[in-house]
Amino acid sequence: MAGDGEPAPKVWQGRYFEDFDVGDVFRSRFGRTVTEYDNLIFTALTHNTNSIHFDGAHAERTQFGRILVNSTFTLALITGLTVPDTSENAAANLAWTDITLPSPVFIGDTLWAESEILETRESASRPNMGIVSMRCRGINQRREVVIEFKRTFMVYKRDAPEVQNMFPGTDDEWTV
Repeated sequence: MAGDGEPAPKVWQGRYFEDFDVGDVFRSRFGRTVTEYDNLIFTALTHNTNSIHFDGAHAERTQFGRILVNSTFTLALITGLTVPDTSENAAANLAWTDITLPSPVFIGDTLWAESEILETRESASRPNMGIVSMRCRGINQRREVVIEFKRTFMVYKRDAPEVQNMFPGTDDEWTV
């Protein structure tokens, strides 16, 4: 499991295909508190007109009794929270499947992500990449699972030219 007491590398470059083993578990280092602004702007940007996401008076009359966070925001946030541990070096997401939403998310909830690697395989069409499948879940401050899904992505191998020498460097000397 990640975070098992091994020292952090001096230069973090994310994980590459070779770094994944079936059964690896990763937990996000940070939680993220969902704000009213997050929910409102995401709902507006996606043209979601369901008023349970932005009309407090309407939301009070629902089974939830308050504004419900847009579930696609929850999917995007939990996916984002998994990126530092899993897909910083991904070339493409290939699939999100089996999405379930067992508990609602409300404004003010703090979410963390947990992921487990389910499968790895070489890419048949791109020799400098591999394909990783994992399951992910979002957990709130009340220890409730709020979302679960599977995600598959294509990730570069360590020696792929696309991920080499990404820092531009400089010929200038330090001045301080």
